[in-house]
Amino acid sequence: MGNKLSKPIKVGNLTFKNRIMFPPLTTGYEERDGSIGERSLNFYERLAKGGAAYVVIGDVAPVRTASPTPKLYDDSQIPVYKNLADTLHKYDCKLALQLFHPEYDVPGVGRMIMEAGIARQAAAKAQAEGNAEEAKKQMEECDRLTKGAYAKLHHDMQHFVTEATVEQLEDIKNSIAACAAKAQKAGIDAIEVHGDRLLGSLCSKILNHREDQYGGSLENRTRYALEVVAAIKEAAPDLMIEYKLPIITVNPDGSLRGKGGLEAEEGIRFAKMLDEAGIDMIQVAQANHTGNMGDTIPPMGDVPYNWTLPVAKEVKKLVSVPVATVGRVVSLEAGEKILEDGDADIVAYGRSMLADADIANKAISGECIRECLNCNKGCVDAIQGRKYISCVLNAENGNEGTIFIKPADEKKKVAVVGAGIAGLEAARVAAKRGHEVTVFEKSDKIGGQIHLAAVPPRKSEILRSIEYYEKILPELSVDVKLNTEADSEELNKFDYVILAIGAHNMDLPMSVTDSNVVSAWDVLAGCEVSGACAVLGGGLVGTETAEFLAQKGLKVSIVEMLDQIATGESETVMPLIKKDFEEHDVKEYVNTRVNSIENNVIHAVNTKDESEVTIEADTIVNALGSKKNLFDDSKLTVPFVYVGDCSGERTADISAAIRSGYQAANEI
Repeated sequence: MGNKLSKPIKVGNLTFKNRIMFPPLTTGYEERDGSIGERSLNFYERLAKGGAAYVVIGDVAPVRTASPTPKLYDDSQIPVYKNLADTLHKYDCKLALQLFHPEYDVPGVGRMIMEAGIARQAAAKAQAEGNAEEAKKQMEECDRLTKGAYAKLHHDMQHFVTEATVEQLEDIKNSIAACAAKAQKAGIDAIEVHGDRLLGSLCSKILNHREDQYGGSLENRTRYALEVVAAIKEAAPDLMIEYKLPIITVNPDGSLRGKGGLEAEEGIRFAKMLDEAGIDMIQVAQANHTGNMGDTIPPMGDVPYNWTLPVAKEVKKLVSVPVATVGRVVSLEAGEKILEDGDADIVAYGRSMLADADIANKAISGECIRECLNCNKGCVDAIQGRKYISCVLNAENGNEGTIFIKPADEKKKVAVVGAGIAGLEAARVAAKRGHEVTVFEKSDKIGGQIHLAAVPPRKSEILRSIEYYEKILPELSVDVKLNTEADSEELNKFDYVILAIGAHNMDLPMSVTDSNVVSAWDVLAGCEVSGACAVLGGGLVGTETAEFLAQKGLKVSIVEMLDQIATGESETVMPLIKKDFEEHDVKEYVNTRVNSIENNVIHAVNTKDESEVTIEADTIVNALGSKKNLFDDSKLTVPFVYVGDCSGERTADISAAIRSGYQAANEI
């Protein structure tokens, strides 16, 4: 592999030590007031330690908003950003703030929320004083104001871009410029202009219906964005300015993906205008404003790798400044090829750096990286659910200050029994710490259930998690013994044993007579299935098995006791599953409890109204869950610990498995 990723590049008045950037992601690590606290600082410092040349803090609001993102609107906030800049500069890592303004009337919504809070306090006070009537009146007022604030927010998200007065836009522009000036005082290196949200809405033919100087032609729709750029340049002349250019892309069926921003042809023309306006760098990205985060940060199997690159390539041909590309660049090889082909100058590894913070250092050292699965389970779902961002494969995210691999006090011989994902992570961490590690796996390959998880539609990319261990364990001199069952006598020769023996598909708990029942695990492992299929259990395994069978052309029903299927699935993946279910006419029986199965007829009851439900099927697929495997540990004379599926009452998902393996190995 070449090493273009590791080559420095001049961007405006800055020199990046390499071509790897961390793009803006909403992390949820900030303090409640939007300041950069301990958790945030540790996260970004870890990226800098990992060798990233350029880190962008996402969604920094230049005004006081109710949204849970970083904020810089007051001089009192400058010191925390200075501390962040100083910390990253120790590693020669440049720091940018992505300045954005939401597409609603922030002061107006803020006033209503504040007034609702005052009414709530007045109600509590009246209640404490025994004035129930006044308390009731104030709570009603609080409810009215809260509902009004959300109604205004909902209205503004669709119409503010068209209804905002020129004065309001002027105030917003001034607040962005003032924020840039504060960033300059804090020693920040650059500003990334968030070309989506309010600016992208104004640029958009779809969202902008104005009839003044900010609406209509491309020149008018992009006028405000260029005014914002000019205002930042004037307020903070020392800072490098990057522009995040959102492109509305086209789906395979011809529909548009995204609403705010510009379609490719106009976007390329606007890039030229930005270049002429003195921008220092352009990042070509997918446009937002779709209502589904999966459009902007797509899950595995949904769009091609590097799917926004074709537009970046066209932009690069026209502009004189460096161009960054972002979006499903998963491997170092892919990044190298992009630079080698001259399609972009800088590669943004977003989700990828959540999976492996050391990507930039490894591009130099040659150690293999842990590649992102694009599963969206820990990252995008967290952004949508207002939780801390994390990666299912990385036990350290969000706790970098306290969770890291500690060198062992003394080198021990460690046995790991089972090479599923928990056992593999335990082996990696133990070996990284300096222990001598042997893995015993009774089958002929490592990976365990991951091989089954990779079978359903769009899921093959999950195999990257296993490919990583196939590469890294030999590098760490881990001895993997396949087709080998370890007994207690063998294990007692070690200093420490990690049991990662996994789980098995549990038996059906209801009475079954004269019926053709197979397990979901057997189906995914390749057992032949024919005729009409009924999948019992609408969890992740059941849902994915149902989709797998439907795509084979079989008639499929899915039965679930809860009121919906796949409750733990990523919100970016569910629309794809639902669409597939509709296309293949998969019947969903929710709120349905199965009582018995006889002669291939399922006798069930609707738990809502206790009405009887009867489903006939040629094949009944048991996907009701798994049960942990048991190991006779009574003969073990050395310390041992259970990890992964076999370690608790409930079996583990990939994230829990990784974390239990990591933690156990880190504590030996």
